[in-house]
Amino acid sequence: MKKFSTIVLPLNALLALLLVCPPVLAAQDKASSQNCTFLANAPDQHVVVRGDTLWGISQKFLEHPWCWPRVWGMNREEIKNPHWIYPNQIVYLDRAAGKLRLGKPLGSGDVPSVRLSPQIRSENAAIPSIPGGMIKPFLSQPLILEEDALANAPRIVAASENRVNIGRSDRAYVMGNLNHESDFLVYRPAEPLIDPITKQVLGYESAYVGEVSLARAAQAPDEAHSFLATKTKEEMTVGDRLIPIPPPENNNYVPHPPNGEVMGYVVSVYGGVAQAGQNQTVAINLGSKDGMDVGTILKMYRTGEMIADRTNENNPVKLPDEEYGTLFVYRIFNNASYGLIMRVTDTAQVGDMVRSPQ
Repeated sequence: MKKFSTIVLPLNALLALLLVCPPVLAAQDKASSQNCTFLANAPDQHVVVRGDTLWGISQKFLEHPWCWPRVWGMNREEIKNPHWIYPNQIVYLDRAAGKLRLGKPLGSGDVPSVRLSPQIRSENAAIPSIPGGMIKPFLSQPLILEEDALANAPRIVAASENRVNIGRSDRAYVMGNLNHESDFLVYRPAEPLIDPITKQVLGYESAYVGEVSLARAAQAPDEAHSFLATKTKEEMTVGDRLIPIPPPENNNYVPHPPNGEVMGYVVSVYGGVAQAGQNQTVAINLGSKDGMDVGTILKMYRTGEMIADRTNENNPVKLPDEEYGTLFVYRIFNNASYGLIMRVTDTAQVGDMVRSPQ
């Protein structure tokens, strides 16, 4: 079990650090900040309430919610853990300076100290980037792996009473090294995730089928471990593989554009359907090797078709790429990532383009 250290910092000290705008912006920041304009009808202030998200708050003030870090003068390190925004605090629009500022909680005197600990770092206290319920299942369940990554994972070899399938509360028998773990996610062997442009295999997307908990560890090398199925998305079966349940991931990241120009494509719509709408998840062919990190914002485009110009001897003409949505990247792998569609005017489909906000 991992150990955490507890740090106590005054909130006003944090604010003093966070509200100082860096004197010099990187070249790409200068270019991007030109689009970071406030809404004409932006309010003078907003009282933070439980259930708010950073994305939702920023939409009240900004034309582009991903501009949040720029109007707060936050650097690349500071945007990783914005735990200093809590219910009852007040976000003020400083129109003269063109900045957002954080005020004192309502009905308080001095700004209180905040104890930064694993308990405080939860959706119930700090304001998350986006509604956690939209992506919580995807933070551990969908999984993109290298080929044969599950080959040596513990595997289900039998069900109780000679059954073929295993449902909730049924017993499953497992062979393999548990590495002292007791709670596992269960995956079906993976399907290849194909890049729609290069046709290369980016990884293998495994299908999550449920969770199991150890009931009795094997007492001999040739004996199977006994597990109970605690959750089932679909029935488990012989051959399914086990992966230890990972620790909870922090999704409290400020939306921000990538650190440089990137372009990629939608490679799959999660769930095996052809199209995706708002609040659905898609996989893209950009990963950690391309500079993706949690909270990266990309714009979504429908690639313009090639048509014949009937006014000029049918010469080929490419129609412009049409922007139709925004993608919030929240889970990163080496060659691919999962992103949540935040708002769209059309449905997303495999082959659509994603790229840095312009």
